[in-house]
This record gives sequence, C-alpha cells and structure tokens, in this order.
Amino acid sequence: MAETKPQGLTEQQQKWFASVRANLERETGKTLDEWVEIVRRECKETKPKARTDWLKATYGIGQNRAAAIFSVAFPSEMGWDDADGLRKALWTAPASTAILEAVEAAVADFPGLVTGQRKGFTAWSNKAQFAALKPLKGGQAVLGLAVAPDASPRLAEPGNEGWSERLKAKITLASPAEVDADLKALLKAAWERS
Repeated sequence: MAETKPQGLTEQQQKWFASVRANLERETGKTLDEWVEIVRRECKETKPKARTDWLKATYGIGQNRAAAIFSVAFPSEMGWDDADGLRKALWTAPASTAILEAVEAAVADFPGLVTGQRKGFTAWSNKAQFAALKPLKGGQAVLGLAVAPDASPRLAEPGNEGWSERLKAKITLASPAEVDADLKALLKAAWERS
C-alpha cells in the first residue's frame, strides 16, 4: 500500500512517525492495511476531526495513530503531503501573510532549518520545533517560541494554540514591522535550543 510521507519534518520527527506506523500492529492487533480497510468501510464522517473522534470512540485509537491511518486511507485529501495546499488554505489574509513572510525572512539563514506546514500553523524546526506561527482574525498572527516567557517583556505564556509543547512563550504580532531585531534574536535563541 502506498504511504504518504509528510513534508517539512525533521529527521527526529520522521523517525517518530515511522515508529507510530511500525508499532501499530503490535499495539492495536491490526496492521495499517487492516485499519485503512476498516475506516474506509465503516467511517461515515467526512471531516478530519470528526473522523479522528469516531476512531477514538469506536476503537480507542488516539490522534497520532489515527493520523497515520487516515493519511493512507484518504491520501487525496489535503494533508501533510500537500504543504502548498495547506499554506494557501491557512494564510488567506494579506496582512497576516505579510507577517508570515517577515518571520520566514528572519529565519531563512538558520542552518538546518526545516519548515513544516500544518493545517493550523507554519512551524520551523532545527532538530526539534523552535517556532510556529498561526494567523489570527483581523490580519494578526501569534508566534510561539521555544524560549521561556521571561526571555523578553514582549512574550507571554502560550494558551492552547495546538502546536508543540516545546513552545513555552508566545507573542501576538500586528504587523511585519514587529519582526524586528529583538524578535530575530529571540528566534535565534529558540533555534539554538532546538
């Protein structure tokens, strides 16, 4: 069976996803192919979260294993293997897209940089994720960083943004001009820790 390979993952993240797939049969009693057949045959849900909720409620399968199963069962749907489609769907407001582009420019020369596009945010990793940016209504964006919130008075503790638990601080950005030298230094410090 053809597998989709997520784009924009570090080597460590790729190994982790491979281990989820490799251990699926041992931990659930069914192979990936068997799970794919089950969800294609039984799951009537059409939205990703509803499908994941169904698989958990019906079979006790958690989110990570569900993602591995659905990436094979429904490969033509926009997912990890469609970074451009995910980016286009997420970054629709010109003002927040300008902030994204400013952050991309700030990290562009970091050695070993891996950019990962997810459904709800854009992430940057070295060996591990060090930053993520999520658009907000009104053309703003929230940036999560792998630094302590006390690293700068501009930073706050994160809420429930849905990105890596490594990101211990956040800042809301209203314009690309806020991606200044101080923020670039925070991005660099987060990259060095990852």
